[in-house]
Amino acid sequence: MISGAGTDLPDFTRRSMGVDLSFKSLTGTLPVITRWIYLAIAIALALLAILSLVDVAKSFFNIGGSLTLTAGILSSLHSVLLTIIIVEILETVIVYFKTNRVLVRPILIAGLTAMVRRILFYGVEVIEPVDLLVDAVVIAVLTAAVVVIGKEEQQEMKAG
Repeated sequence: MISGAGTDLPDFTRRSMGVDLSFKSLTGTLPVITRWIYLAIAIALALLAILSLVDVAKSFFNIGGSLTLTAGILSSLHSVLLTIIIVEILETVIVYFKTNRVLVRPILIAGLTAMVRRILFYGVEVIEPVDLLVDAVVIAVLTAAVVVIGKEEQQEMKAG
């Protein structure tokens, strides 16, 4: 036990085969592990973004080969919006590396883009009015959250 400041704390220090397993060592190591995980995520997202961009190009050149022009355009738009979603999430990871903070606004924008992408395909699918109403409410909430969170994050960036 370690005594200090009137409290008894357990001694977390353990040395086994030259590895420091103290609480202080673990709290210093975990952020490093987190950064490596974020780096792996960033690499995966960058690769996905490149592959998605290739898909955009392929779908763009296949617009005329679709059954209808509208179907070809919707397919291309679907690919573009997916690429935007991937890039927004990648931007969140990049900002984490620069500021050591996870910004919520890009994640909300990715969610908003996903909802718009979903609504665009309602022209192709048969849907219930309740589903459309729920999606409209989700879009309204995400839009409000983007505005509110965006203002808060801007104020924090100016203050910090």
